Amino acid sequence: MTEPDPHMTDDHQPVVQPRVKRRRPWLSALIIFLLIAIPAGYIVISAEQSREGGASKEQEAAATGLTNSFPSKVQQRVYNVPVPKGSTPVYYYETNSWQTSSLFVQFRTNGEGLDRYLAAVGTSTAALKKGRTTISPEQAAKVGWDFTVDAPWAGTTYTTKPPGPSQRIMVSYDEPGHPVVYVVSTVKF
Repeated sequence: MTEPDPHMTDDHQPVVQPRVKRRRPWLSALIIFLLIAIPAGYIVISAEQSREGGASKEQEAAATGLTNSFPSKVQQRVYNVPVPKGSTPVYYYETNSWQTSSLFVQFRTNGEGLDRYLAAVGTSTAALKKGRTTISPEQAAKVGWDFTVDAPWAGTTYTTKPPGPSQRIMVSYDEPGHPVVYVVSTVKF
């Protein structure tokens, strides 16, 4: 009788030897490094962006008067003050409290821009009454506006149901063809 082959099973199938796993310490070290480095990188980038965003918000909050810039799209939407494209210069100032927030906006536009703005708000140039002062002296003083000056003023108010904003709009026609719009839009909570 022949001796059995050690590489074959009783049913003449080859014996499968278990694979010897080779350790790759460099692969383990790379995986551990990536598991630590990637989240750490995200934390550093996030912290830097947060710091930059906080500084700009702090400057904006410290402002005590009009800022020469467009209000953000969110502010324009919340307060319903869609400043027409091409308006220049544009200034704004926002005040906030627990019960009331107001956005003060000033911009120079043209006749078409004024029509588009008033239509977007929900009113029209027909609602503007010559000589009517709709922004109170107290509100105007917050941003340095003076409506006591004898100028060709026209004003209107527009109110929506809460939580929508109520607006006090004044328009100066001191330069023909380029009216200056003054708006105080107030939201009550």
